[in-house]
Amino acid sequence: MTSSRLSGSVTEHVDEKFYHAEDLQDPHDGTLHRGLKARQMSMIALGGTIGTGLIMSSGTALVRGGPLGLCLGFLFVGLICFLTLAALGEMTAYLPHKRGFAGYATRFVDPALGFALGWIYLIKYLIAPASNINAAGIVMQYWTLSVPIEVWAVVFMNLLGIQFFGELEFWMSGLKVVSLMGLILLGIIVDLGGNPKHDRIGFRYWRQPNGPMGSYLVHQVHNEQFSVFLGFWSTLTTALFAYIGSELVAVTAGEAQNPRKTIPRAIKSTFVRIFVFYIGCVFAISLIVPSTSTQLLVANRSHPGAAASPFVVGVTLVGIKGLNHVINAMILLFTISAANSDLYIASRTLYGLAIERKAPQIFAKVNKRGLPWVSLLVVSLFTCLTFLNASTSSATVFAYGVNLLSAFGAITWMTIAYSHIRFMQALKAQGISRDSLPYKGPGQPLGSWFVLISTGIILLFKGFDTFLPFTPGLFITSYLPVPLFFIFWLGYKLRYRTRVIPSSKVDLITGKREIDEEEERFILGEKAREGKISRWQRLADVL
Repeated sequence: MTSSRLSGSVTEHVDEKFYHAEDLQDPHDGTLHRGLKARQMSMIALGGTIGTGLIMSSGTALVRGGPLGLCLGFLFVGLICFLTLAALGEMTAYLPHKRGFAGYATRFVDPALGFALGWIYLIKYLIAPASNINAAGIVMQYWTLSVPIEVWAVVFMNLLGIQFFGELEFWMSGLKVVSLMGLILLGIIVDLGGNPKHDRIGFRYWRQPNGPMGSYLVHQVHNEQFSVFLGFWSTLTTALFAYIGSELVAVTAGEAQNPRKTIPRAIKSTFVRIFVFYIGCVFAISLIVPSTSTQLLVANRSHPGAAASPFVVGVTLVGIKGLNHVINAMILLFTISAANSDLYIASRTLYGLAIERKAPQIFAKVNKRGLPWVSLLVVSLFTCLTFLNASTSSATVFAYGVNLLSAFGAITWMTIAYSHIRFMQALKAQGISRDSLPYKGPGQPLGSWFVLISTGIILLFKGFDTFLPFTPGLFITSYLPVPLFFIFWLGYKLRYRTRVIPSSKVDLITGKREIDEEEERFILGEKAREGKISRWQRLADVL
């Protein structure tokens, strides 16, 4: 049975055997505004999610995996991340709706999967801001231990400026990009002898006893080769934690101007971010910091006041005075910016669930500026999770955050990949050529199968070290997201009797016409503005 919904002069049909009307159609009134400009989208994609995973957790990966293991782990997970974003880019450019990528799981697979993904992703970003605020407190402890970390948490919770996300994150992302480029160049210069000691380090720290590979849990497994493999495998979890959040560009699709053009451009820029910033950063770290350094912040066993970033350790070891404090201040900027992005994602995810009627309708309310203020208020309350470190060490709380967020992130990527696989199957079943898509991602559709399988394996074995010896807190935080996902999925499926949508019945049309018309109006408006834009404004947009 189908229901007809009149939209202008075109009648759209929704198959009620598989969908409810609200599963497909974006609201027209009281909704998010498309106010994010192309320059903001590109910069947010480039630097928006660079944060604690790369700058702080890389120290743990270096100790456990060694310099070569660190670089290989980030390279492998970087490939997974890029293929995930390529898949997401194809779906988002085709249908840039306002309900986030959980909406693609609802439309292309099964409403129950969309419900499970939406709530899993929401929980992830209810936890993430607190994790980043805790990380900011750890950064402050490098300077002083006399101020309790809870005090720093209160300060940073009041600094977040989510209501001005687009412009604020544009400038913060720009600062992060410039800072990271400076850190990479600094690492190379220090390595080549540009330091007070005039010590040309070269690949010294890639040789024994620091490298090329690390060993992890060697006293528990009593096998040197196996401990080397475990060291490498542990870097995959750290790298996963560093890369998660890259899908932010799809969450912003509902507020992007001309999303069919800006989103593919933003997705393409992630290649630069992954293979220049992430790989370049960990390579620079591996050159200037020995994996045996006791000054590194290592999850769950660091002394108070340990350097939050390996770069701080690197410049301290070669005797560059004062620069360690400048770098520590940069790291503080990274963590606050990451927390700001997390609050944005959480509020928009809750809003997306509400407009699909998978969360209470009150969370769909927006103010006159298009800000989902009710959702924002609720998710902001969860930053109080930061105060868990009042009874547990900040390093242990940080380890719990890494475990939870990497597991939530792995489930998210797997679901995105499967949604894309079903999207490709629907296009084929309905005779729509992939060449007609606004954006064609490289390596697809085989790339999505690679993401699904490889991320599943990482998720399955990511908590291996919680058994050596068995540590209940770390075990629970490593695997809790998995049963949560299945509870959400099965609960919704049993309650509403949903079914997996056959490829020939997947709705590839509803809502697309409105987006096409919106795109045409935007292009006409831009043409009308061309004569009024100054030369300096054009140059700023190009940059």
